[in-house]
Amino acid sequence: MPELPEVETVRRGLQPVMEGARILTAEVRRADLRFPFPERFAERLAGRTVTSLGRRSKYLLADLDGDDVVIMHLGMSGSFRIAQAPTGGEVVGDFHHERSRDAAHDHVVLSLSSGATVTYNDPRRFGFMLMTPRASLADHPLMAKLGVEPTGNDLSAEHLAAAFRGKAAPLKAALLDQSIVAGLGNIYVCEALHRAGLSPQRAAGTLVTKGGDPTVRLERLVPVIREVIAEAIAAGGSSLRDHAQPSGELGYFQHSFHVYDREGEACRRCGDAHTVRRIVQSGRSTFYCAACQR
Repeated sequence: MPELPEVETVRRGLQPVMEGARILTAEVRRADLRFPFPERFAERLAGRTVTSLGRRSKYLLADLDGDDVVIMHLGMSGSFRIAQAPTGGEVVGDFHHERSRDAAHDHVVLSLSSGATVTYNDPRRFGFMLMTPRASLADHPLMAKLGVEPTGNDLSAEHLAAAFRGKAAPLKAALLDQSIVAGLGNIYVCEALHRAGLSPQRAAGTLVTKGGDPTVRLERLVPVIREVIAEAIAAGGSSLRDHAQPSGELGYFQHSFHVYDREGEACRRCGDAHTVRRIVQSGRSTFYCAACQR
């Protein structure tokens, strides 16, 4: 599933053609994806202008004139394709696992005043599009319990200390808790923990003092999280193989992996003396070095 840097990369690919453009026509070709489409969705989109295209956690947010917001999630297999006549169109953020171009899975098609056609394709239909008033967005069930963004100043050692205090849960699981930090996913938690020298298996509460203050190790983790996310966004993400933005950017962060998907390979900190291990935590693969992550 796309993580925050991949979603941000898709947002940046869509922004030039969608932001400020009026939706001339909207075609919705089925009744639902993961959830039913909003009532009269196509009718409510047609004629509206996309005033801004944002992101919260792993959700894309399209603000429309009239103060509605479309909440979009890519799910497991969703992708957007931009077509500029007379070309056939290219996928925005072509993922490591190839995204579908099969028209049978084109579920939403938007014709824009920018001259582009934006198509949402989703073979497995785990993605979704919802609509809510901007004034109530923060209270929407998908948004209300989201934690701080890992890219902003709200992510601090003090915030994590308050969330981790007394927690026996593994550190990796605590960081994947979207109510604590919104948007962190499996790849980037593995990478951040390796750079910070912290074991994914240690209890989250061990990074908090008896008085509730962050330990030195927790202080070190926060800037590392920001660093990993920033590098991944700058590289165009790591689930991305080819990138279809007009600039031709490619997703290169996978070449910077220290541990993720490197089971059996030498640890980039320890050298050949120690190799990357893979374990399963809560049904997800965790990659780490047992020698340098404590």
